[in-house]
Amino acid sequence: MRLMIAITIVAVLGVLAYVRMELPEVSIHFYIAVGLGVGLSMLLMSALMGLVFMSNGTGHDDSVVDPLADRD
Repeated sequence: MRLMIAITIVAVLGVLAYVRMELPEVSIHFYIAVGLGVGLSMLLMSALMGLVFMSNGTGHDDSVVDPLADRD
């Protein structure tokens, strides 16, 4: 998770630098919204992906029964 936080910080700074170059006359509120939106989205996606890998690695995915498998 520390690696993803570092990658997120770099990505947010990159996006903010790009926005600054392309739209120099926007409000500070726009930069705050973009930074929070990109940062929270990336952190949420990395946390959910981590949960998927943890669920698969601990065997929780194997214990699921598919009720539609018998219909073939």
